[in-house]
Amino acid sequence: MSRSLDAQDRLQLLETIIGAPAGHLGLTELLTATLDRVRDVLKVDTATVLRYQAGGQQLVAIAAAGIEEEVHQGVRVAVGTGFAGRVAQDGVPVALDKVDETTVVNSLLWERGLHAMLGVPMTTSTELVGVLHIGSVAPRRFTEAEVATLQLLADRLAMAIQVEALEENRTATMALQRSLLPDRLPEVSGLGFAARYVPGAEAGLGGDWYDLFPLPGDRVGVVMGDVSGHGLEAAVIMGRLRSALRAYALDCDDPAETLGKLDRKANHFEHGAMATVAYGIIDPGRESMTLSLAGHLPPVLALPGGPGELVTAPADPPIGLTIGHPDRRTTVVPLPPGGVLVLYTDGLVERRDRAVDTGMTELAATVRAGEPERVCARVMATMIGSRPAQDDVALLVVHRHATDGTDVVDD
Repeated sequence: MSRSLDAQDRLQLLETIIGAPAGHLGLTELLTATLDRVRDVLKVDTATVLRYQAGGQQLVAIAAAGIEEEVHQGVRVAVGTGFAGRVAQDGVPVALDKVDETTVVNSLLWERGLHAMLGVPMTTSTELVGVLHIGSVAPRRFTEAEVATLQLLADRLAMAIQVEALEENRTATMALQRSLLPDRLPEVSGLGFAARYVPGAEAGLGGDWYDLFPLPGDRVGVVMGDVSGHGLEAAVIMGRLRSALRAYALDCDDPAETLGKLDRKANHFEHGAMATVAYGIIDPGRESMTLSLAGHLPPVLALPGGPGELVTAPADPPIGLTIGHPDRRTTVVPLPPGGVLVLYTDGLVERRDRAVDTGMTELAATVRAGEPERVCARVMATMIGSRPAQDDVALLVVHRHATDGTDVVDD
């Protein structure tokens, strides 16, 4: 490369490195094949991709050629330390003509005998994805054209990694969400249930959940929750809150006390997380539910032959937002024979063209007592219809059987 490369030359060189599209290759295989070609085209001995992990503020080797030990040994470099960490922190290419413990923190690099290295940041827009670096055993100085070519390649690979990351996130979130929502609703004497969960068309999967579980003394726990945010992080937090609530529910007869413990747990272990939760306990006689709301929207109660009404219950602070231990309150909600109680998340009642209060009023007007699957279908048809939900929707209908074995249905 004795002559200066213009932009067209660099693009041609880049295409040579990238090679023909290989749709059958996974991300790791694609990166490894690309790094092999980098070594051949740029006449270097090693090439490595380190992926940025924001949570730990570190770079992790995920693909390498000529120095595969970086991946096999799980090399990690803190952002801001050493060669790769400096590239990540400064966001600009860095070249080294001396490779030893004074310039890099990864001993594999100087043990490999490298004398010169070039590293470039891998970014999409302004988001750091990782670092791509190459190394040469022979002393050399990398030209501006080589720096520009490697940066172009890094940008291309960053896009591929981001696309894969989004798909991985979506797949993992969906699997986690499905594993945490009940496969089927429990069979409980005197009660019937139906539920729906629909991911938001715009926001995707998130942290909405519902839960039903038996409690000692022939009682039944009923939960509706909504973790702020979307994607895998929200789903993971949802899973931890769900498990914690179940554990606390076994030791606490008071829903307010259970939510108080959950709030303390979230504030201590889930910094920055926020969730609204409605938790109720149905008594053994199925005559009422003791309900506590942690910032959650009130349920709708519909008695046989009458319209639905929003339950009047105080909404105490959401989970994860409180300092100290605020007093949480409970409300006893009657469950007359044949009546239904509808719990939901805000995705059901809120849209850009409809305020939450308006949606709640419409929901209450829609709910009529009857068989729970039929109630669910009617609510979804009226509130969602043919328009995809913008946000996650979780819906749970609790129906108390009529004492005479029949239920009044008001169409």
